[in-house]
Amino acid sequence: MSTVRHASISGVGSALPDRVVPNTFFESLVDTTDEWIRERTGIRSRHFASEGETTSSLAADAAARALKSAGLEAEAIDLLIVCTITSDRPMPSTGAYVQARMGMHCPAFDMNAACAGFVYGLSVATAQVQAGAADRVLLIGAETISRFLDLSDRSTCVLFGDGAGAVVLEASEDPGIISSRLELDGTAGELLTVPAGGSEEPASEESVRQRRHVIRMNDGRAVFKRAVTGMAEACAGLLDKAGMTGDDVAVVIPHQANARIMNAIADRLSIPREKLFVDIEEVGNTSAASIPIAMDHAWRSGAVVPGDVVLTTAFGGGLAWGANLLRWTAPTPEGAQAAGGAGG
Repeated sequence: MSTVRHASISGVGSALPDRVVPNTFFESLVDTTDEWIRERTGIRSRHFASEGETTSSLAADAAARALKSAGLEAEAIDLLIVCTITSDRPMPSTGAYVQARMGMHCPAFDMNAACAGFVYGLSVATAQVQAGAADRVLLIGAETISRFLDLSDRSTCVLFGDGAGAVVLEASEDPGIISSRLELDGTAGELLTVPAGGSEEPASEESVRQRRHVIRMNDGRAVFKRAVTGMAEACAGLLDKAGMTGDDVAVVIPHQANARIMNAIADRLSIPREKLFVDIEEVGNTSAASIPIAMDHAWRSGAVVPGDVVLTTAFGGGLAWGANLLRWTAPTPEGAQAAGGAGG
Protein backbone atom coordinates (compact mmCIF):
# COMPACT_ATOMS: atom_id res chain seq x y z
CA MET A 1 0.00 0.00 0.00
CA SER A 2 1.39 3.41 -0.95
CA THR A 3 2.00 5.95 1.79
CA VAL A 4 0.25 9.32 1.43
CA ARG A 5 2.74 12.18 1.41
CA HIS A 6 2.06 15.43 3.19
CA ALA A 7 3.95 18.71 3.56
CA SER A 8 4.79 20.53 6.79
CA ILE A 9 6.62 23.73 7.68
CA SER A 10 9.95 22.94 9.35
CA GLY A 11 11.56 26.37 9.28
CA VAL A 12 10.73 30.05 8.86
CA GLY A 13 12.69 33.29 8.51
CA SER A 14 12.35 36.91 7.45
CA ALA A 15 14.44 39.94 6.52
CA LEU A 16 13.67 43.66 6.57
CA PRO A 17 15.80 46.53 5.26
CA ASP A 18 17.56 48.64 7.90
CA ARG A 19 15.96 51.86 6.69
CA VAL A 20 12.82 52.63 8.70
CA VAL A 21 10.38 55.12 7.15
CA PRO A 22 7.92 56.68 9.62
CA ASN A 23 4.58 58.14 8.60
CA THR A 24 5.94 61.65 9.04
CA PHE A 25 8.15 61.05 5.97
CA PHE A 26 5.06 61.44 3.77
CA GLU A 27 3.74 64.63 5.36
CA SER A 28 5.89 66.84 3.11
CA LEU A 29 5.04 64.80 -0.01
CA VAL A 30 1.24 64.40 0.06
CA ASP A 31 -1.73 65.75 1.98
CA THR A 32 -1.55 63.42 4.97
CA THR A 33 -0.53 63.15 8.62
CA ASP A 34 0.81 60.46 10.87
CA GLU A 35 -2.55 60.37 12.65
CA TRP A 36 -4.51 60.02 9.36
CA ILE A 37 -2.37 57.10 8.21
CA ARG A 38 -2.57 55.31 11.55
CA GLU A 39 -6.35 55.70 11.78
CA ARG A 40 -6.97 54.58 8.19
CA THR A 41 -4.44 51.73 7.95
CA GLY A 42 -2.92 50.84 11.33
CA ILE A 43 0.57 51.60 9.96
CA ARG A 44 3.11 53.67 11.90
CA SER A 45 6.22 52.87 9.87
CA ARG A 46 7.60 50.59 7.20
CA HIS A 47 11.00 49.61 5.79
CA PHE A 48 12.42 50.81 2.45
CA ALA A 49 15.34 49.16 0.70
CA SER A 50 18.53 51.19 0.45
CA GLU A 51 20.91 51.37 -2.48
CA GLY A 52 22.39 47.94 -3.12
CA GLU A 53 19.48 46.08 -1.54
CA THR A 54 17.30 44.14 -3.98
CA THR A 55 14.40 41.74 -3.91
CA SER A 56 16.83 38.84 -4.33
CA SER A 57 19.17 40.01 -1.57
CA LEU A 58 16.30 40.32 0.91
CA ALA A 59 14.96 36.95 -0.27
CA ALA A 60 18.32 35.27 0.26
CA ASP A 61 18.63 36.75 3.78
CA ALA A 62 15.17 35.47 4.73
CA ALA A 63 15.91 32.09 3.15
CA ALA A 64 19.15 31.70 5.08
CA ARG A 65 17.30 32.30 8.36
CA ALA A 66 14.55 29.85 7.42
CA LEU A 67 17.13 27.17 6.58
CA LYS A 68 18.94 27.80 9.85
CA SER A 69 15.71 27.43 11.84
CA ALA A 70 15.02 24.14 10.01
CA GLY A 71 18.55 22.88 10.68
CA LEU A 72 19.26 22.48 6.96
CA GLU A 73 21.96 23.50 4.51
CA ALA A 74 21.08 25.08 1.17
CA GLU A 75 22.15 21.90 -0.65
CA ALA A 76 19.26 20.01 0.97
CA ILE A 77 16.60 21.97 -0.94
CA ASP A 78 15.03 20.31 -4.00
CA LEU A 79 13.02 23.26 -5.29
CA LEU A 80 13.05 27.04 -4.80
CA ILE A 81 9.96 29.20 -5.43
CA VAL A 82 10.00 33.00 -5.14
CA CYS A 83 6.69 34.86 -4.99
CA THR A 84 7.15 38.48 -6.08
CA ILE A 85 5.91 41.30 -8.31
CA THR A 86 9.17 43.27 -7.99
CA SER A 87 11.76 41.06 -9.67
CA ASP A 88 15.34 42.27 -9.86
CA ARG A 89 15.01 42.14 -13.66
CA PRO A 90 12.41 40.92 -16.19
CA MET A 91 14.88 38.13 -16.97
CA PRO A 92 16.24 35.98 -15.39
CA SER A 93 13.93 35.11 -12.55
CA THR A 94 14.54 36.34 -9.02
CA GLY A 95 14.79 32.66 -8.13
CA ALA A 96 17.88 32.41 -10.32
CA TYR A 97 19.57 35.22 -8.40
CA VAL A 98 18.62 33.72 -5.04
CA GLN A 99 19.93 30.32 -6.11
CA ALA A 100 23.24 31.86 -7.13
CA ARG A 101 23.53 33.93 -3.94
CA MET A 102 23.01 30.85 -1.78
CA GLY A 103 25.12 28.40 -3.75
CA MET A 104 22.17 26.13 -4.41
CA HIS A 105 21.80 23.69 -7.31
CA CYS A 106 18.05 23.07 -7.38
CA PRO A 107 15.55 24.32 -9.98
CA ALA A 108 13.86 27.63 -9.23
CA PHE A 109 11.09 29.81 -10.59
CA ASP A 110 9.06 32.91 -9.73
CA MET A 111 5.32 33.24 -9.13
CA ASN A 112 3.25 36.41 -9.56
CA ALA A 113 -0.11 36.57 -7.82
CA ALA A 114 0.58 40.04 -6.40
CA CYS A 115 -0.23 40.31 -2.68
CA ALA A 116 -1.79 36.83 -2.79
CA GLY A 117 1.51 35.38 -4.01
CA PHE A 118 2.46 33.50 -0.85
CA VAL A 119 -0.98 31.89 -0.50
CA TYR A 120 -0.71 30.70 -4.10
CA GLY A 121 2.91 29.66 -3.59
CA LEU A 122 2.15 27.59 -0.50
CA SER A 123 -0.48 25.66 -2.45
CA VAL A 124 1.92 24.98 -5.35
CA ALA A 125 4.83 24.05 -3.07
CA THR A 126 2.63 21.66 -1.10
CA ALA A 127 1.48 19.98 -4.30
CA GLN A 128 5.10 19.46 -5.36
CA VAL A 129 5.86 17.69 -2.09
CA GLN A 130 2.65 15.64 -2.15
CA ALA A 131 3.38 14.50 -5.70
CA GLY A 132 6.86 13.33 -4.77
CA ALA A 133 8.54 15.85 -7.06
CA ALA A 134 10.43 17.36 -4.11
CA ASP A 135 11.16 16.37 -0.53
CA ARG A 136 12.11 19.88 0.57
CA VAL A 137 10.88 23.15 -0.92
CA LEU A 138 12.09 26.63 -0.02
CA LEU A 139 9.21 29.07 -0.53
CA ILE A 140 9.95 32.80 -0.39
CA GLY A 141 7.83 35.92 -0.61
CA ALA A 142 9.98 38.99 -1.31
CA GLU A 143 9.35 42.55 -2.47
CA THR A 144 10.97 45.95 -2.94
CA ILE A 145 7.67 47.75 -3.48
CA SER A 146 9.20 51.14 -2.61
CA ARG A 147 10.76 51.25 -6.07
CA PHE A 148 7.34 50.99 -7.70
CA LEU A 149 5.58 53.74 -5.75
CA ASP A 150 4.36 57.15 -6.85
CA LEU A 151 5.26 59.28 -3.85
CA SER A 152 2.71 61.88 -4.96
CA ASP A 153 -0.19 59.39 -4.78
CA ARG A 154 -1.59 59.37 -1.26
CA SER A 155 -3.81 56.36 -1.94
CA THR A 156 -0.82 54.04 -2.41
CA CYS A 157 2.48 55.54 -1.27
CA VAL A 158 1.73 55.38 2.46
CA LEU A 159 0.71 51.71 2.40
CA PHE A 160 3.67 49.69 1.22
CA GLY A 161 7.01 48.54 2.57
CA ASP A 162 9.85 46.23 1.55
CA GLY A 163 10.92 42.89 2.99
CA ALA A 164 11.07 39.14 2.57
CA GLY A 165 9.84 36.05 4.37
CA ALA A 166 10.56 32.38 3.76
CA VAL A 167 9.42 28.95 4.88
CA VAL A 168 10.90 25.49 4.41
CA LEU A 169 8.40 22.77 3.52
CA GLU A 170 9.35 19.14 4.08
CA ALA A 171 7.64 15.85 3.33
CA SER A 172 5.86 14.47 6.39
CA GLU A 173 3.63 11.60 7.45
CA ASP A 174 1.02 13.90 8.96
CA PRO A 175 -0.56 16.85 7.17
CA GLY A 176 0.95 20.18 8.15
CA ILE A 177 -0.59 22.01 5.21
CA ILE A 178 -4.19 20.85 5.44
CA SER A 179 -5.74 22.56 2.43
CA SER A 180 -5.69 25.67 0.25
CA ARG A 181 -8.24 27.65 -1.72
CA LEU A 182 -7.28 29.93 -4.61
CA GLU A 183 -9.51 32.42 -6.44
CA LEU A 184 -9.11 34.93 -9.27
CA ASP A 185 -11.23 37.48 -11.13
CA GLY A 186 -9.19 38.67 -14.08
CA THR A 187 -11.99 40.97 -15.25
CA ALA A 188 -11.17 43.30 -12.35
CA GLY A 189 -7.45 43.54 -13.06
CA GLU A 190 -7.57 47.28 -13.71
CA LEU A 191 -8.52 48.00 -10.10
CA LEU A 192 -4.97 47.37 -8.91
CA THR A 193 -2.18 47.39 -11.48
CA VAL A 194 1.15 48.70 -12.78
CA PRO A 195 0.09 49.97 -16.23
CA ALA A 196 3.39 50.16 -18.10
CA GLY A 197 6.68 48.32 -18.37
CA GLY A 198 5.36 45.10 -19.87
CA SER A 199 4.81 43.94 -23.43
CA GLU A 200 1.44 45.72 -23.64
CA GLU A 201 3.06 49.09 -22.99
CA PRO A 202 6.87 48.85 -23.15
CA ALA A 203 8.96 51.44 -21.37
CA SER A 204 9.24 54.70 -23.28
CA GLU A 205 10.06 58.31 -22.59
CA GLU A 206 6.35 59.08 -22.56
CA SER A 207 5.41 56.23 -20.17
CA VAL A 208 8.14 57.26 -17.76
CA ARG A 209 7.10 60.91 -17.88
CA GLN A 210 3.51 59.94 -17.13
CA ARG A 211 4.65 57.74 -14.23
CA ARG A 212 2.90 54.65 -15.57
CA HIS A 213 5.49 52.28 -14.09
CA VAL A 214 4.16 52.57 -10.56
CA ILE A 215 1.33 50.95 -8.60
CA ARG A 216 -2.10 52.34 -9.35
CA MET A 217 -5.21 51.64 -7.27
CA ASN A 218 -8.06 52.92 -9.40
CA ASP A 219 -10.92 52.38 -6.94
CA GLY A 220 -9.80 52.01 -3.34
CA ARG A 221 -13.32 51.49 -1.99
CA ALA A 222 -14.00 48.67 -4.43
CA VAL A 223 -10.68 47.01 -3.58
CA PHE A 224 -11.43 47.27 0.16
CA LYS A 225 -14.92 45.77 -0.23
CA ARG A 226 -13.80 42.96 -2.50
CA ALA A 227 -10.82 42.16 -0.28
CA VAL A 228 -13.01 41.69 2.79
CA THR A 229 -15.66 39.69 0.96
CA GLY A 230 -13.21 37.53 -0.99
CA MET A 231 -10.91 36.64 1.89
CA ALA A 232 -13.76 35.94 4.31
CA GLU A 233 -15.51 33.66 1.80
CA ALA A 234 -12.27 31.82 0.98
CA CYS A 235 -11.58 31.23 4.67
CA ALA A 236 -15.14 30.08 5.37
CA GLY A 237 -15.05 27.66 2.44
CA LEU A 238 -11.71 26.26 3.50
CA LEU A 239 -12.84 25.69 7.08
CA ASP A 240 -16.04 24.05 5.89
CA LYS A 241 -14.09 21.73 3.57
CA ALA A 242 -11.86 20.69 6.49
CA GLY A 243 -14.83 20.15 8.81
CA MET A 244 -13.63 22.93 11.10
CA THR A 245 -14.97 26.20 12.46
CA GLY A 246 -13.37 29.39 13.68
CA ASP A 247 -13.24 27.84 17.15
CA ASP A 248 -10.68 25.32 15.89
CA VAL A 249 -8.34 28.06 14.65
CA ALA A 250 -5.68 29.20 17.11
CA VAL A 251 -4.20 32.01 15.03
CA VAL A 252 -5.20 33.87 11.86
CA ILE A 253 -2.25 35.32 9.92
CA PRO A 254 -3.80 37.54 7.25
CA HIS A 255 -2.12 39.59 4.57
CA GLN A 256 -1.07 42.78 6.35
CA ALA A 257 -2.79 45.20 3.96
CA ASN A 258 -4.89 47.30 6.30
CA ALA A 259 -5.88 46.87 9.94
CA ARG A 260 -9.52 47.63 9.15
CA ILE A 261 -9.62 44.90 6.50
CA MET A 262 -8.15 42.36 8.90
CA ASN A 263 -10.63 43.21 11.62
CA ALA A 264 -13.54 43.04 9.18
CA ILE A 265 -12.50 39.55 8.05
CA ALA A 266 -12.33 38.30 11.64
CA ASP A 267 -15.76 39.76 12.35
CA ARG A 268 -17.31 38.12 9.27
CA LEU A 269 -15.89 34.75 10.30
CA SER A 270 -17.02 35.24 13.93
CA ILE A 271 -13.41 34.75 15.00
CA PRO A 272 -12.28 36.93 17.93
CA ARG A 273 -9.96 39.72 16.83
CA GLU A 274 -7.56 38.55 19.53
CA LYS A 275 -6.77 35.57 17.30
CA LEU A 276 -5.41 37.84 14.56
CA PHE A 277 -1.65 38.16 14.34
CA VAL A 278 -0.93 41.73 13.28
CA ASP A 279 2.47 43.29 12.61
CA ILE A 280 1.39 45.92 10.08
CA GLU A 281 2.18 48.73 12.52
CA GLU A 282 5.94 48.38 12.00
CA VAL A 283 6.03 46.69 8.57
CA GLY A 284 3.23 48.01 6.37
CA ASN A 285 1.97 46.12 3.33
CA THR A 286 4.85 44.05 1.94
CA SER A 287 2.73 42.33 -0.73
CA ALA A 288 3.79 38.69 -1.30
CA ALA A 289 6.22 38.93 1.63
CA SER A 290 3.48 39.93 4.07
CA ILE A 291 2.30 36.55 5.34
CA PRO A 292 5.72 34.83 5.68
CA ILE A 293 7.14 37.87 7.50
CA ALA A 294 4.17 37.77 9.88
CA MET A 295 4.61 33.99 10.25
CA ASP A 296 8.21 34.50 11.30
CA HIS A 297 7.30 37.25 13.76
CA ALA A 298 4.48 35.13 15.20
CA TRP A 299 6.76 32.09 15.53
CA ARG A 300 9.63 33.96 17.16
CA SER A 301 7.30 35.71 19.62
CA GLY A 302 5.61 32.46 20.63
CA ALA A 303 2.25 33.51 19.19
CA VAL A 304 2.14 30.22 17.28
CA VAL A 305 3.35 26.93 18.73
CA PRO A 306 3.45 23.33 17.45
CA GLY A 307 -0.04 21.89 17.06
CA ASP A 308 -1.78 25.23 16.51
CA VAL A 309 -4.24 25.39 13.61
CA VAL A 310 -3.30 28.47 11.57
CA LEU A 311 -5.40 30.18 8.92
CA THR A 312 -3.78 32.48 6.36
CA THR A 313 -5.52 34.61 3.76
CA ALA A 314 -4.51 37.27 1.22
CA PHE A 315 -5.88 39.46 -1.56
CA GLY A 316 -4.12 41.36 -4.32
CA GLY A 317 -3.95 42.53 -7.90
CA GLY A 318 -5.44 40.23 -10.50
CA LEU A 319 -7.72 40.34 -8.64
CA ALA A 320 -6.32 37.28 -6.87
CA TRP A 321 -7.16 35.98 -3.42
CA GLY A 322 -7.19 32.81 -1.37
CA ALA A 323 -6.44 31.09 1.92
CA ASN A 324 -4.36 28.30 3.45
CA LEU A 325 -5.23 26.11 6.43
CA LEU A 326 -2.35 24.44 8.24
CA ARG A 327 -1.21 22.89 11.47
CA TRP A 328 1.94 24.55 12.80
CA THR A 329 4.86 22.14 12.98
CA ALA A 330 8.01 24.25 13.30
CA PRO A 331 9.52 23.78 16.79
CA THR A 332 9.21 26.73 19.14
CA PRO A 333 12.46 28.77 18.99
CA GLU A 334 14.57 29.08 22.11
CA GLY A 335 13.52 32.10 24.14
CA ALA A 336 9.99 32.37 22.71
CA GLN A 337 7.02 32.31 25.04
CA ALA A 338 5.42 28.93 24.33
CA ALA A 339 1.95 30.11 25.22
CA GLY A 340 0.25 30.17 21.84
CA GLY A 341 -2.38 32.69 20.83
CA ALA A 342 -2.16 35.74 18.62
CA GLY A 343 -0.70 39.13 19.08
CA GLY A 344 1.17 41.86 17.31
